[in-house]
Amino acid sequence: MIQDFFAVGKTIQAAHDAALQKARAQFEAIDALTEYNQQKVLAAFGRCRVDEADLGTTTGYGYNDRGREKLDHLTAEIFGAERAILRAGMLTCGTHTLSVCLYGVLRPKDVLLCVTGTPYDTIRATIGIDGGKSAGKGTLADFGIEYRQIDLTAADTLDFAAIEAEAADERVRMVYLQRSRGYTLRHSLSVREIGQVCEIVHRVNPRAVVMVDNCYGEFAERKEPTEVGADLMAGSLIKNAGGGIASSGGYIAGRADLVELCACRLTTPGLSTEVGATLGQNRSLFMGLFHAPHVVGEALKTAVFAAALFAHLGFAVTPAPDEARHDIIQAICLENPERLIAFCQGLQKGSPVDAHVTPEPWDMPGYDNQVIMASGAFTSGSSIELSGDAPLREPFAVWMQGGLNFHSGKIGVLLAAEELCKRGLLQAQDTPSENREEHKA
Repeated sequence: MIQDFFAVGKTIQAAHDAALQKARAQFEAIDALTEYNQQKVLAAFGRCRVDEADLGTTTGYGYNDRGREKLDHLTAEIFGAERAILRAGMLTCGTHTLSVCLYGVLRPKDVLLCVTGTPYDTIRATIGIDGGKSAGKGTLADFGIEYRQIDLTAADTLDFAAIEAEAADERVRMVYLQRSRGYTLRHSLSVREIGQVCEIVHRVNPRAVVMVDNCYGEFAERKEPTEVGADLMAGSLIKNAGGGIASSGGYIAGRADLVELCACRLTTPGLSTEVGATLGQNRSLFMGLFHAPHVVGEALKTAVFAAALFAHLGFAVTPAPDEARHDIIQAICLENPERLIAFCQGLQKGSPVDAHVTPEPWDMPGYDNQVIMASGAFTSGSSIELSGDAPLREPFAVWMQGGLNFHSGKIGVLLAAEELCKRGLLQAQDTPSENREEHKA
């Protein structure tokens, strides 16, 4: 029982029971997805002949690091790509990895066309659309690369007609899609939708490269964007693809010639992927990739449970509990800063690390607003471990993701709800007083 270890009142316990019942059908579908993707990964390990010698390490230049080379081959196999790069340390985070792709492929006078609205906060400085704050520091705009944007329609769909018209311009070198929603309430893109964009772009402009920011989306479906026509995609290893084991890094996968351009940007022309000591990271990277499908499945279950619980408590949630999912993110509309802060502070209490710490809003690098983040993780900032974060701005929604296993992830979600309940911040007016009396007792 939850009450054996955590103080959860009757109101939230009843909501827990209702949410579990609501989530059962989705859990079965997630289990089937997890089994499929786990078999896919296991088969790739076998085809790539991963052996114990690959788990070793190199120092210095890292010449002939067989584990590094095998990891690249394995990543390409898993994602159905011609070639891939997977690195810890050399690729520092998701934003860095995406930036390597942009700088690697784009050249002066090229046009970068983003077709999913304004991209995530931290990549705006790379592009040069951060209000001039990064001008002169080596943004794409500094190098004469033009940025254009197509917003989603009022019905929250990709504007395929506008994409076809804009992508036909021969100056458009890259069509960029952000799969996940970022700090917005738009839907996350399905692999099927990404495939539709690929078909359109390749038909009207053979020169254009379709690139996908795949952060939070790996193993959330049976196929990845590179399996439906995406030329290039990238993501972070402290999100889905690292399986909660990789302690840093990122990956790039796609067409061989494009990955080579990215590799030459990451190191230098002439060195490409031939250098880069792994410094003892190979074992955790192989293990992270292997565990990733299962861990993503657990994160998806945690997200479905959170959606069901907070919908039961009267909050708007997206995706809905029974909605198809294309990434691990769950948005919960809390409507005011007091609820947002209470949620994050409650979620933190369910963390295995720093559960005793109280998160507060702060000026996080790369963001225009103060951000509050609950993240008691074994790896700092790891989004595949249970976390919840949001900028303190309208609509005061929290974006929650992760959960290395559902049983612990569920506790964090319950403690977030309990914190709202204790502070009298739930939607129902009669619930807070009942809960306060319960806690007095």
